[in-house]
Amino acid sequence: MSAGERAKAKAEQVVGKAVRKAAHAVGQDTTAAKGAALEARGKARGTKEKAKGGFRH
Repeated sequence: MSAGERAKAKAEQVVGKAVRKAAHAVGQDTTAAKGAALEARGKARGTKEKAKGGFRH
């Protein structure tokens, strides 16, 4: 897993979580859902990159 891809995945997770929590706090359900989707995409990207790295031996 390259460091750049790992950083992108973690950044998506962090930004998604922040957006989700902030939107939920002010009652914006649509924006909260978009934040949750961004967070999930970051987690999926991180999992994909970990799987790639595991087969490079």
